[in-house]
Amino acid sequence: MSDKPETKPSARLSAVTLDDASIGHAGSPDIEHERATAIWDLIEDNSFLPCNDPGEGPYQLFISLADNRLVLDIKRESGDQVVQHHLSLTPFRKVVKDYFLICESYYNAIRTASPSQIEAIDMGRRGLHNEGSTLLQERLNGKVVVDFDTARRLFTLICALHWKG
Repeated sequence: MSDKPETKPSARLSAVTLDDASIGHAGSPDIEHERATAIWDLIEDNSFLPCNDPGEGPYQLFISLADNRLVLDIKRESGDQVVQHHLSLTPFRKVVKDYFLICESYYNAIRTASPSQIEAIDMGRRGLHNEGSTLLQERLNGKVVVDFDTARRLFTLICALHWKG
């Protein structure tokens, strides 16, 4: 589940797109910047291998929401379909909600709190991010092999689908 498929250098993502209709546009430059940064970080360093794929990557990933499900549409660089996975968002609901609450506390604390208070809140924020990443790896088990760092970056993008401003 967390093994990095290092034996295949093509076991990676070369492009990631978030569905505009799923995310909407809050108009906030900060939120748009966070989304763009998360995608750039994911493309720069990832390990991504659809299970039972006889072909070769790298892969393109289109992420959207449909009927309260996370849709991961995986294609080859040529555009040929590899697989499409639909994951229930229900298991993510609590961790995403808690993550947003602690992020809000963190951004508020930056303005007024002491460095030790900010650090404590940030540790909680990172802990929740790790929890969401582990949950994502579990939900992808048997579907897509990703290492923990890739799961962290993908969890960031799942959260990005919920950033409505």
